[in-house]
Amino acid sequence: MRTRRLTAGLTMLLLFGLLLFDQVQSGGLNRFDAPPLIAWGSGQAAGGAHCAALPR
Repeated sequence: MRTRRLTAGLTMLLLFGLLLFDQVQSGGLNRFDAPPLIAWGSGQAAGGAHCAALPR
């Protein structure tokens, strides 16, 4: 039981440490430069995913 708590605690500490490191290293979000979350009918093509590479 003690080993399980230690392992879970270290895992959570590592996870939060990685999240904190990522937040510190990444720049601020420019909301005017970010792509839209939902672009229905905007005419913008999807990009950045394997499903966006469909033949035209």
